[in-house]
Amino acid sequence: MNTTVHADVSPPVLHTQDARGVHYLVLNRAGTFNSLSEEVLAALQTALDAIALDSAARVAVVSAEGKVFCAGHNLKDMRARPELAYYQKLFAQCSRVMLSIQNLPVPVIARVQGLATAAGCQLVAQCDLAVASSNASFGVNGIDVGLFCATPSVPLVRNMPAKQAMEMLMTGEFITADEARARGLVNRVVPLEALDNELEKLLQTLLGKPREALAMGKALFYQQRETGVEAAYQLAGQAMACNMVHPVAQEGVQAFIEKRKPQWPAPAP
Repeated sequence: MNTTVHADVSPPVLHTQDARGVHYLVLNRAGTFNSLSEEVLAALQTALDAIALDSAARVAVVSAEGKVFCAGHNLKDMRARPELAYYQKLFAQCSRVMLSIQNLPVPVIARVQGLATAAGCQLVAQCDLAVASSNASFGVNGIDVGLFCATPSVPLVRNMPAKQAMEMLMTGEFITADEARARGLVNRVVPLEALDNELEKLLQTLLGKPREALAMGKALFYQQRETGVEAAYQLAGQAMACNMVHPVAQEGVQAFIEKRKPQWPAPAP
């Protein structure tokens, strides 16, 4: 009897793009619940780096194959290598992916069709926007195996009030998609069969906005969030001034004055 176990030779992350400049990143390890293994993290990083270099990119969508969006890190792999250096490297690799999402000059949307837990919940929280199916659930339940979800707590507490985030982190309890929306973790919740239509609505809205203004706004949004209020206002004022002298804002204001639809200028190459 042949008992050989064959490795999955399909790409760990499927990366495609359409003519509109929408990049689709699909976690492609349904057999391991799309856990963030070193292989998957490396593939995500490669895809994010490519999007950062694409001047025609407009939006990125992160989704997943199978019933589970992402079950976090692979605990079996982690238990097989009980070494501090290995864990430090793994979590640094994951943190780099998360920061790359934040640093992309285009909006990043999480399309969540199922369970998102631990680092999978972190991935949702790190994306700029999130659309979820009504049967999705969210948790940071590392505490159940004695591991406080420290790195997932970073974007989680920047998405929802501190006590709500702390309750999830300390109890390991899951919340529904509707509760995730109420707490600020996701933007929209629809039945699974309507998920792609809802995603497309959001894409159409974003694609109708000028790329440069979104890029400047996203960069400022995250930069000012980490500063005191006085410094935040200084940063925001400078960002708005730079945005205002940009051709897209000049055209937008002129179109408003003339009561017509803006004709956004093409982005600089």
